Amino acid sequence: MTILDALTDRELFGRLPIFRDLGSWHRWFAFLKALFSIPMTAEELLIYAHHTGREAPPAVPPTEVYVCAGRRSGKSFISALVAVFLACFRDYRPFLAPGERAMVLMIATDREQAGILLRYVKAFLASTPMLAAMIEREMADSIELANRVTLAVATCSYRSVRGLTLAAAICDEVSFWRVDGSNPDHEVMTALRPGTATIPNALLLCISTPYSRSGVLYEALREHHGVESTDVLTWKATSLEMNPTLSSVIIEKARIQDAAAAASEWDAEFRSDLEAFLSAELIASCVEDGCHERPPCEGTGYTAAVDMSGGGPDASTLAIAHAERRGSEAPRVVLDVCRGWHTANVEGVVAEMAEHLGRYRIGSVVGDKYAGEWVPSAFKRHGIAYRHATRNRSEVYIELHPLIATGRAVLLDHSTLLRELRQLERRTGRQGRDTVDHPLRLHDDHANAAALALVEVAARATRVTPDFRHVIRTIRPRPSQWVNIAVER
Repeated sequence: MTILDALTDRELFGRLPIFRDLGSWHRWFAFLKALFSIPMTAEELLIYAHHTGREAPPAVPPTEVYVCAGRRSGKSFISALVAVFLACFRDYRPFLAPGERAMVLMIATDREQAGILLRYVKAFLASTPMLAAMIEREMADSIELANRVTLAVATCSYRSVRGLTLAAAICDEVSFWRVDGSNPDHEVMTALRPGTATIPNALLLCISTPYSRSGVLYEALREHHGVESTDVLTWKATSLEMNPTLSSVIIEKARIQDAAAAASEWDAEFRSDLEAFLSAELIASCVEDGCHERPPCEGTGYTAAVDMSGGGPDASTLAIAHAERRGSEAPRVVLDVCRGWHTANVEGVVAEMAEHLGRYRIGSVVGDKYAGEWVPSAFKRHGIAYRHATRNRSEVYIELHPLIATGRAVLLDHSTLLRELRQLERRTGRQGRDTVDHPLRLHDDHANAAALALVEVAARATRVTPDFRHVIRTIRPRPSQWVNIAVER
């Protein structure tokens, strides 16, 4: 039995009200025929060519498939349908060791999305008596079937998917996978592929609305879309193409409000106004492996920056940095400390920060104007002057970029800081002006404090060095005057 037979059979998926009228599903049917290498009609071949950029449909079912489709096009529903079909209508027992179970795994961006996928799966099973009879045990995030197959949902983690025997892995909204501010899609794919090695024709399906021009979905379409001689299938479609029941009025309003966002959300175009600000390779090249914090050194001048929080998920962070002279070359800026506190007790946090500042002989900090004067007052009570930064968050990041790109910045081996730096995004506004910030619902507390400390140190080092040389050239002091000049400066 094919998946199309199951969809039209009134005893199987055809029982579902959503499949009573199949007219709005014709493009998804063409996709499913390509996915399972089912012969197509002449009209479906035209649809296939339009969405894949190819002429010849797959002669055998592809083992890697990437779908780039707009919002509300039915992606998650189709993902659940494919998962249930593969779990219930395929026999994997000849390829399993004694006691081993095959797994059809659906991977989502977060627990909420994973719950939605599981509800779809349960609905498919519960609505069909024949499939419901296959259920042996239901658990919080999985369903065990009588044919030694487990249907499971999980959030994106390259650790949790290791060691599984996979009949299929369906990766939902893969462009938006994030773990603590990092984008782990490559790591998860690397961990998934060995799990499909022992079951012939095991499927790896990635299906998502597009986002920035990076990640496995973007790379798959860039390398394989429209290429005939490849075993990787790609499919690209707008929301209205895959779901003609959507309101075009809503989509047109979205285009007026934000054309770049609408092109991504509804037209399945990767955002041209959005890109990763710092590559993982650039960041890694500036990290001193194994160095988590540097002790204070006698005779070294330090600069401190803070990013204060009033509580909630944000952290209050402290960063300390210094400059290192390199002869006639521009000085390096070295990060010495990067610490964070998750508490609303501002007085306690400032007291701990003051202890660290005292160890590095620092009498002032720089930070933003968050929450008015209560932050400067808290530092003042500990004898620390608080100076407001002259640059906003985005300007600080933009000035940090050349320091990292040229290798002038030396970073700590600090996992949270490095994740936050990797997830920073550069956005081009309507007037062509770039801004840099963290993605929605993520954080950059450690990155912000560290960037501000490094940029402040770099600006001070660049400003002081020419002035000092000017004094030497014009005044030409006697050796006995060197100490006095140093003290005055």
